[in-house]
This record gives sequence, C-alpha cells and structure tokens, in this order.
Amino acid sequence: MKRFVTCSLLAVLFVAVAVFAPAQEKSEPQHKMIEFHMALLKRGPKYSASGMPKDLQSEHVANVIALLDSGKAVIAGPLGDNSDIAGVFVFRAKSAEEARTWAESDPAVKAGFFSAEMHPWWSEDVMKKPSSPIKLTTAYLALLTRGAKWTPEKTPATEELQKAHMANIIRLAEMKKLVVAGPFGDNGQLRGIFVFKVASIDEARALTETDPAVQAGRLAIDLHPWLVPEGVLP
Repeated sequence: MKRFVTCSLLAVLFVAVAVFAPAQEKSEPQHKMIEFHMALLKRGPKYSASGMPKDLQSEHVANVIALLDSGKAVIAGPLGDNSDIAGVFVFRAKSAEEARTWAESDPAVKAGFFSAEMHPWWSEDVMKKPSSPIKLTTAYLALLTRGAKWTPEKTPATEELQKAHMANIIRLAEMKKLVVAGPFGDNGQLRGIFVFKVASIDEARALTETDPAVQAGRLAIDLHPWLVPEGVLP
C-alpha cells in the first residue's frame, strides 16, 4: 500500500475547529479544502495473524499501485504496528459511493482479509506524486477521537480550550513537525488526523501530548507508525 496529504496554516485552523466543535454544529469547509474519502482497512472475517497469502498479497499490492497511478487514490499505506487498522487509503472520488466501490474492489477486501470502514475527510489538495521507484518511509499517523471528557456543550471554558488547541496546532505546523492535518466530515467518534514527520513515535507522542485539548481529556490520540511513499509528504 502507498501514499498521503499535507497542511498550511489555513488548513490547520480549519481542522482545529472541525475536530473540536460541539456535535450539534456542522463545520463548513474553507475554500481551499476539498473532500476526500478515507478507507480504514480493518481486520476482516478471513483475517489471519499469520499474514496474507502470497498470491493475494501480490494482487492487493498491484491494485494499490494501479489506484495510485490512476490518481483514484491520492495516498495509501500500511500501518506499521499490530493495530486493528491494517492500512489507509485516501481516495479522490466524486462521491462516497464511488470511493466505497473502489475500496471494496480491492482483492484483499473482496477476499474478506480486510474490511473497509469509510469516512469523508477534508484536506487541502496538496498531494504530491511519490518518488519513482516507490520507496516507503515512516511517518506517524495520529487519529484524533472524542476523549473521556468530550461534551457537546459550548461554554466559555471550552472556547478558551479551543483557542489553546488551535494555537498549539499552528505552532506544530510552523515547526514543520506536523505536516498533514484534516477533519473527518461525518461527526462521529473520529474527529480528524494529524500526520507527523519526525524521528520516532516517541517524539510524535510527545508532540500530541502538548495539545491542550488532549491534556484536558476532550480529545484523545490513537497513534501509529504509517508507511508512506517517499516524496508525498512535505
């Protein structure tokens, strides 16, 4: 699997609002943001801890490369840990239905080895072509979720926490440590993602822990190493 997305300060400001906003408020995308569709590849009914059969793996990899070459997938890559999420696709599709069709056409999904959990996802359209030949490099994917102290209410206290959350995101982007950010568009448990380009998962974790919303328990972080093609991330 291979490839992914990036953020400017405008995008960072938007993701801060989108991941933090109360549940009853629907954030409108900024003019530079577009809707992609993210498929989280999870363990399917035929998943085996011993690994994917070689012939199925070959078909799966060939399909991923074809999706990337065609531009249907703007990034795809496996997670590098023993997570329930095995990998991630991001599709440039006309609709959620079209993206789902592409995800479910993957040989490993059709075989039941993986299942595809779909989410609308917003980002600036700043994807790059991977270097050729494709070589994978490790980034760190943080899934932002509703934390233990998440509430839908909007209060002066949550407004102040939001401002601090936004300021911290901008700081991390200016450090060029946070290179991708974007909110999910379906107002569920998953709020958004951060992608860090840093030396280790410990450094990425330390950066996520500087977020005031995470410190307050309003947001939580699910952090993973993510193998992506060289040349895609800034």
